[in-house]
Amino acid sequence: MANILYLVHRLPYPPNKGDKVRSFHLLKHLAAQHRVFLGTFVDDEQDWQYLDKLRGLCAEVHASALNPRLAKLKSLRGLISGEALSLPFYRDAGLSAWIAQLVATQKIDAVIVFSSPMAQYAESLRHLPMLVDFVDVDSAKWTDYGRAHAWPMSWLYGREGRELLAFERRSAERAACSFFVTDKEVQLFRDLTPGMQATVEPLCNGVDAEFFSPRADCLSPFAEGQIPLVFTGAMDYWPNADAVIWFVAEVLPRLRERWPTLHFHIVGRSPTPAVQALAGAAVSVTGTVPDVRPYLQHAGAVVAPLRLARGIQNKILEAMAMGRPVVAAGSCVQAIAATEGQELLAAVEVEDYVRQLDDLLQDSAKAARIGAAGRARVLASYSWEAHLSGIDRHLARLIPQQEQVAA
Repeated sequence: MANILYLVHRLPYPPNKGDKVRSFHLLKHLAAQHRVFLGTFVDDEQDWQYLDKLRGLCAEVHASALNPRLAKLKSLRGLISGEALSLPFYRDAGLSAWIAQLVATQKIDAVIVFSSPMAQYAESLRHLPMLVDFVDVDSAKWTDYGRAHAWPMSWLYGREGRELLAFERRSAERAACSFFVTDKEVQLFRDLTPGMQATVEPLCNGVDAEFFSPRADCLSPFAEGQIPLVFTGAMDYWPNADAVIWFVAEVLPRLRERWPTLHFHIVGRSPTPAVQALAGAAVSVTGTVPDVRPYLQHAGAVVAPLRLARGIQNKILEAMAMGRPVVAAGSCVQAIAATEGQELLAAVEVEDYVRQLDDLLQDSAKAARIGAAGRARVLASYSWEAHLSGIDRHLARLIPQQEQVAA
C-alpha cells in the first residue's frame, strides 16, 4: 500500500460525464490498493454534496471552488505570461498550499495527474515519480476548434493548441509514463512531438456492464407511438452541442420524411441556449436526468454524430452495453475496438446517417443483432479493471515493495 497524490481537474464524482467516469473509476481502482490523497476542483455547485462520498474512498480530499466564468477571465493572464490559457484557468493558490503541506507532512510515494493542466502542480515535486493520464490530446482538440471558427477565435484556439502541446510534451518527458485513451491518440501525440523522449501508452476506457445492462428493466420515458432516437452527453460541451444542432438541421428532417413519428431525445445536463432552442414537435431536450438507462434501453437507436471529438466516447460504450444499436461518427467508431457494420455502425455524411438509421428502423432483427453484438464486444473488451491494471504495473515498478507495505 502506497501513498498516492491524485490530482484531477474536476471532482471525480458523480460519474455522469465522460471525464468523470474515467477519473472516478481510476480513483476507485487506486483506493482499493493504496491511500489516496485527492486534490481537485468543483466547477458545479451541485457537486459539493458528493465530497463525503469521496472522503469515504480517500485518505484526504482537498477541493477548490472553480467558477468557470471567473476562471476564463483569469486564464487570459496566459496571453501575458506566454503560456497556455488552460494553465492559469486551473491555477489555485489554495490547492498549491495544500499540496505543499501534504508533501511536508506525509510520505507521498507517487503523483498521478489526470488531465494535462494539473501537471503544473507537480513541477515542484520532481523528487516524486509521476504518471500522467492525458486521456486525449487536448492540444489537438484546441487546434481543431481553431479550424472550425472564424477570426479572432481561430487565432486564440490555434495559439492554445500550440502552447498546450508544448506543455504536454514537457509533462510527458518529466513523467515516468503517460497515458492516452486509445492507440490512435498515442500515435497522434507522438506524431505531434517528433524526437520526444518519453514513455507513452494507451489506457483504454471501460464501462460498468452490470449497471449498463439490458436487464435493467427500466420503464420507458417515451410517449406511446414514438420512434425514439437518443443522444446522451453533457450538453454544455461544445462538440456535443455541435453534434445535436447539426443532426437536427441536416439528418432528422430527412428521416422524418419516411418516419413521421420519429422523435429525437437529447439527454444530458446543462443544455446551452442553442440546444434548448432545438426543442419542438420532433425534438425533446431533457436537461439533467437521474438515470440515462431508461432512455438508452427503450431507444430505437442511439446516435453519436460527433464532428469534433477525440478518443473513446463513453456514451457509445454505455449504449452498446445496454444492447442498443449505435450509429456514430466514423472517427468515434475508429477509436473503439469493434467490428464496424456488425457491432457498431459508422457514418460520416448526412446520407450515411439517413441510410444506416433507415435500415435499422426497417429491420428490427438487424437492430437487435447489432445491439447484442455490441454488448458482447463491451463484455469482451471494455472491463475497467483489466484496463486499469496498466497503472498498477507502473506503480509497482516505481515504488519499492517495502515502501508500499510501510505506507
